Amino acid sequence: MAETIDINEDLILNYDADVFDTLLRDQTTQRNIFWATSDYEGLGEGFEYNSPILPKLITGKHIRVIRPRTLKARELQSARAREMAEVFTPSWVCNAQNNLIDEAWFGRKDVFNHETKLYDGTPSWEANPEPITFPKGKTWKDYVLDTRLEMTCGEAPYLVSIYDTTTGEYIPIERRIGLLDRKMRVICENTKSTEEWLKWAQEAYKSLYAFEWQGDSLLLAREAMYDSFADYYRYKFGTEPLKESVKDIAYIISWNIFQMDGLKCVIPNSCEPETEDLFGNKVKQPCKGCKDGSILGHNGIAVLVRDWHVKDEEAQVITFSSLLKK
Repeated sequence: MAETIDINEDLILNYDADVFDTLLRDQTTQRNIFWATSDYEGLGEGFEYNSPILPKLITGKHIRVIRPRTLKARELQSARAREMAEVFTPSWVCNAQNNLIDEAWFGRKDVFNHETKLYDGTPSWEANPEPITFPKGKTWKDYVLDTRLEMTCGEAPYLVSIYDTTTGEYIPIERRIGLLDRKMRVICENTKSTEEWLKWAQEAYKSLYAFEWQGDSLLLAREAMYDSFADYYRYKFGTEPLKESVKDIAYIISWNIFQMDGLKCVIPNSCEPETEDLFGNKVKQPCKGCKDGSILGHNGIAVLVRDWHVKDEEAQVITFSSLLKK
């Protein structure tokens, strides 16, 4: 288990090109996720705002192009904070808020860890070493199946906590605090065979959703989810997972961690002007959703998500906006 916060795209590509392609896939458009940021345009062709993120652009001589926010230059961090309101949350805050979610679910406090402070007063936490126990009427399987969503996820610090997105500190597996980490801990504590573990690991990944505008941050979130799967498999069984198992997880990630304009429920910048005839003159107007500022009513590419627990596979694929109508 490499104690590093910068996941190496070359390693993923060399492990399996199909897995890497899947992690770059946008299941809505059936193309690759795209940059959706001008930060890389100075690198030349293929790095423009609307260009797809291709393997050749982030591997080999470009291996350090996409880096976690904490490793980016301070000037770039500040620019993204100003332009895209990109502000990453410290892990201790993510932990405190995830603890509140679990307090409501379990009906008691400090289930996975208890909050504390370091010698210098910095907030932190200590993991509870005892196996997790469940309240009457609820089981560990219910917890794994509980659906969660992280909005505008960035590098997804609420879902997975390989590293602290603000300090760059690597977090050992026993201390991880993300929503995925908690589900995986419960799975590790309650399964014995690899078959059972793999079944419930897939259920954990299927239960977690997140969306992000910028393609580089989205890829980092996907890579962290991908890397965590192997981390927990090695932690549980002391060996590497089979490639087919990794491919299955990558496919789930490509559906559940997706690129979206969260105010419109469409692929970023995909809305098109509509032509209206005003007094005999044809003029271009913003689409209805953009014009009235509503979440629904946009003519952009509606983002698709998968409801994994619908039996009919075709019926599993729905628009994200349809969830808001319910």
